[in-house]
Amino acid sequence: MIKKKDYLFETRMDVRDSECDIQGIVNNANYLHYTEHTRHRFLRSIGVSFSELHHKGVDAVVARMKLKYRAPLRPDDEMLSCLNLRKDGLKYVFSHDIYRSSDGQLSFHADVELVTLVNGVLAQSEDYDRAFLPVIEAFERKRHTVDE
Repeated sequence: MIKKKDYLFETRMDVRDSECDIQGIVNNANYLHYTEHTRHRFLRSIGVSFSELHHKGVDAVVARMKLKYRAPLRPDDEMLSCLNLRKDGLKYVFSHDIYRSSDGQLSFHADVELVTLVNGVLAQSEDYDRAFLPVIEAFERKRHTVDE
């Protein structure tokens, strides 16, 4: 069993049969759906509406993903989907880990870089900065305090 580190946000989800391929394991593309759903749940948890920002002309879009598949998930598995977040220039970098709940095994890791388009133009988003930066800073302070 791999020891889980501290995360900014965690949520539980179940594997549905329709997400699995003929080999009886989650199809690789579904992990991307899991990470996206986790990011949207995270947004809701901090009071941000992805759709309201879209209607305002602010869109967060995936620019790059680096994926590592570790241990397969299967039908009826429960997973713990975790994320951390940092800002790097114009990018928001989400680090995702998905653990199989039954044994705590790391199933999937992704580093996902998002950028924002403001009225269709690549730009820094004051809305996302206002929502994310205090959360990131508070989490870092908490981790720093725990490490001391």
